Amino acid sequence: MAHMWRCSGQRWSTGGPVLLWDGGRRSVLTRGKRVAFAVADGSARRCVGARGHACPVVAAVPGRSTGARCEECARLDRAHSVAADTIADDPRPYRVYLAWFGPGLVKVGITALERGPARLLEQGAVCFSWLGTGPLMAARRTEELLRAALQVPDRIPYAVKRAVRSALPATEAERAAEIEELHTRAVALGGWPESLTREPCQVVDHVGVFGITGADPAVGGVVELLPGGRVSGELVAAAGPDLHLAVAGRGVVVLDTRLLTGWELTPLDSPEGEITVPIREFKKEQEGLF
Repeated sequence: MAHMWRCSGQRWSTGGPVLLWDGGRRSVLTRGKRVAFAVADGSARRCVGARGHACPVVAAVPGRSTGARCEECARLDRAHSVAADTIADDPRPYRVYLAWFGPGLVKVGITALERGPARLLEQGAVCFSWLGTGPLMAARRTEELLRAALQVPDRIPYAVKRAVRSALPATEAERAAEIEELHTRAVALGGWPESLTREPCQVVDHVGVFGITGADPAVGGVVELLPGGRVSGELVAAAGPDLHLAVAGRGVVVLDTRLLTGWELTPLDSPEGEITVPIREFKKEQEGLF
C-alpha cells in the first residue's frame, strides 16, 4: 500500500515551486515533471494549524477553502501576520515593493528583507521592483502613503491575476512600463519616512521563471479535491500557488496548490494524465476567472 502524505503547503525557492509535507518532506516541482496523486479514500481535509503549531482539535475544513484553517487557527495566524498590521516591534529590516500582474494591475506591498523575492513569486507577480528598505513601521507608512497619494492598492484578488495571465504583453519592456512610471511618481512624493532608504527602479521579470510565455492557455481550474479523487498531468507552467498541468484529452488545467493543504495524498502512477475532481471551465470572455 502506498504511503500517504499530508500536504502542508507550497513555497517558492530558486529552483521553482516546492510542495511541503508533514514531517519535513519536500517535492521540488520542475517544468516537464508529472504531478500525479490520489486523495485517500474515506479521508477528510484537516486544519493545518497556525504558526507552526498543530490544530488542537484537528478540525475538518471545507474542500474549497484556500486557507485550510479552522476559524480559531485562522484567527491565530492572522493575529501574528505582518500583513494584519498587528506587529509593531519586529526588528528585522523590511522592503517596500511594487508588483505588476498585468495591464492596470499594480500593487504595493512589504516583505522582510531576508525573504528576498520569495513573497513576489508566491503572489504570482509577473514583474516587480523594490521601492525602499527600512524598519517595519517605516515600510508600513510608505505603503500607506502610496495607497493614499497614488491610489495603489495593497491587494489584488487572485482570480483577477489569473484572468490576465494568458494575454500578457510580449516584451519585458512593455511589462515593466507601468512599474517604472509608478516608481518615478512614488519617489517624487513628499512625506517619505526618513528611516526608509529609497531604492532605484530595477524591474525583475518572472515570466521566464513561471514558464508562462508560449504556454497554452488554461481551459479550466480545479474547484476542490474529494476523497478518492485523482489528479495527474505534466507541469507546463507555475505562477504563485498555481500549477498549470497539461492533461491528455483536456488541455491545460490550473491546480491551485492551496487546495491540497490538509489532505492525505498518495503518489499515483498515471502516465497518460487524468483529473477526476470537479473542474470549473474558464469562459472565453473570462469574466474575471482567468
